Amino acid sequence: MGWAAALLGGSVLLSRFMGLARDKVISYFFGASLESDVYFAAFVIPDFINYLLAGGYFSITLIPLLAEKFSRDEEDAWRFFSSVLVWVAAAITSVTAAAMVWAPELSRWAAPGLEGPALERLALFLRIILPAQVFFLLGACFSAVCYLRKQFHVPALSPLIYNGAIIVGGIWMRRSGMEGFCWGVLAGAFLGNFLLPCLAVRFGGGLRLHWTPRHPSLKRFFLLALPLMVGQSVVVLDEQFIRIFGSMAETGAISWLNYARRIMFVPVGVVAQAAGVASYPFLADLFARGDRDRFFQTLNSALRNTLVVLVPVSAWMMLAAGPTITLIFQQGRFSAADTAQTAWALRVFLAVVFCWGFQQILGRGYYARQDTVTPAVVGTLATAAAVPLYLMGSRLWGAKGVALASAASLVAYTTLLSAWWRIRLGPDAFRGLARSGLRVGLVTAAALIPAALGHYAPMGWHVPNPYLGALVQLGLSGLLFSAAFLILARRTLPDLLDPFLRKLQRKR
Repeated sequence: MGWAAALLGGSVLLSRFMGLARDKVISYFFGASLESDVYFAAFVIPDFINYLLAGGYFSITLIPLLAEKFSRDEEDAWRFFSSVLVWVAAAITSVTAAAMVWAPELSRWAAPGLEGPALERLALFLRIILPAQVFFLLGACFSAVCYLRKQFHVPALSPLIYNGAIIVGGIWMRRSGMEGFCWGVLAGAFLGNFLLPCLAVRFGGGLRLHWTPRHPSLKRFFLLALPLMVGQSVVVLDEQFIRIFGSMAETGAISWLNYARRIMFVPVGVVAQAAGVASYPFLADLFARGDRDRFFQTLNSALRNTLVVLVPVSAWMMLAAGPTITLIFQQGRFSAADTAQTAWALRVFLAVVFCWGFQQILGRGYYARQDTVTPAVVGTLATAAAVPLYLMGSRLWGAKGVALASAASLVAYTTLLSAWWRIRLGPDAFRGLARSGLRVGLVTAAALIPAALGHYAPMGWHVPNPYLGALVQLGLSGLLFSAAFLILARRTLPDLLDPFLRKLQRKR
């Protein structure tokens, strides 16, 4: 499980860097402008359709059912898979077609703060991006088979191809504004998220499709997926809320928040998301075998190891938010004022990164138990409570208020999800986590002292080039923080640090 998480984490890391390169191209040519706001807002409706059809959770709902069927009757498993594929294709194709027809009307819902030519531009972008959802959902079905076969390298490559296509499309058609990025989204979804997993299943163990519109287990699949379709968690809608309410704040707000969120999701994706995806097949297998003790031990280990990495990384990134945004985005049409706004939002997002990590792992624990209802209900309640926060924040404090509302809603969701787990299933999954988190937090705080010196010292050196100055700040503060943290952790946190060091030694 650890090496599967490392593989997926490495893929996510590369994908995030490619995503940053993509956003760098966008910020260079378009800055935090109305055109970039329109582009980012164009994902609200497609992403909502994806969430409405539980696209992000198809692997989660399919893996336990496919695991059961392949262990009993392989031919029946392929019939069940084919039946799911038929209905998924019918559902997403019809919904996408309807959304393309109603794109002008949906644009007003996606960005209520836009008007006139900006709304027309948004409708065009919507019609280009919407068909990508067909490839995302169908590809998710094939990716579920890859995960079941423990073929993690295939889903690991998908985001790299996806982001690469967006970059190529945007640069190739840059004279058409951001339309080229939209075509890149469509091409990347087809190549990376659909064609690659499909070919991997076909040549990585065999693929047998049947025309089977009906199957006895189809009802069970939809019952598992239904809560994920009906219940819209604040986690999956957070990005859409940022875009919707950001459009009501000020011009550039959507872009500032989006750029900050991209940076924040580097540690979330590399650590939390990878650990959650990698641990899920193992948790599902342990639950299916009825091994309760190992199930809770595995969940506890995944939670603890995620916090050990996320707490120090996010703390240093908060310190380095300013030079990070300067180095990555401040160029071309992206000004120093844009950097200040984006860095402020980034610090707010990073302050709750540990919550992202916690809910990513704990949510998989629920799904491994085939409980999709609890996360859906808790998520829906948290979402309903978050809407007034976003509305008030956008009206009172603009982009800063939207960032604060995002952080507050995520903390509420994670707290509720953890509390309900503890009430229903006991404290075994959380044993020692509070103490471990406190110890890591204290070591992190101590390591930030020399890091702060490395961060602020170059400001008095009068480095003529702002990008060179930002690079020096990042390098010096990062080096001092890493050295201080590792030295202190080896002395005070050997039980938490040694598992990582042993894995590295075995790899060598």
